[in-house]
Amino acid sequence: MNNSVVIMGVAGCGKSSLGAALALALGIPLVEGDNFHSATSRSKMSQGIALTDADRDGWLDTLCEQLRAYPEGVVLTCSALKKVYRNRLRQAAPSLRFAFLDISRTDAQVRVQARAKEHFFATTLVDSQFATLEVPTGEAGVLRLDAMASLAELQAQLAAWLLTKETT
Repeated sequence: MNNSVVIMGVAGCGKSSLGAALALALGIPLVEGDNFHSATSRSKMSQGIALTDADRDGWLDTLCEQLRAYPEGVVLTCSALKKVYRNRLRQAAPSLRFAFLDISRTDAQVRVQARAKEHFFATTLVDSQFATLEVPTGEAGVLRLDAMASLAELQAQLAAWLLTKETT
């Protein structure tokens, strides 16, 4: 069984924390999507300029390459805000699953503000993330998780789902 999963959601939902915990628990690689943004995209985001579909195009190509590089399974952190982005990732790994970390705008804003000194993402972009988000309700192979649950609880729920889910 391929255990590849994308931890998705808006900025501040906990993608990186859950991704690291899950990869460790499952003994599979972690690919941190933020590490693959271009310098131009990072600069835009640090200035509070929202990325466009064109800005994300090459980034998504690279993430698809990363998914194909780990046929035995990988944890990928990626906002995957639009269905078209998720479908593109699915094309790279047909059995790919998604864990959607659902968080309120207020809670996301608080978390992004708290990490402002360590992360390139400007706090002013939280609203644009919510404006872009196409909630994956009804899509096959998606597990909705409450981003405000404890990291241990989220990791346990997601690991159990991945290990029992046969196909998307």
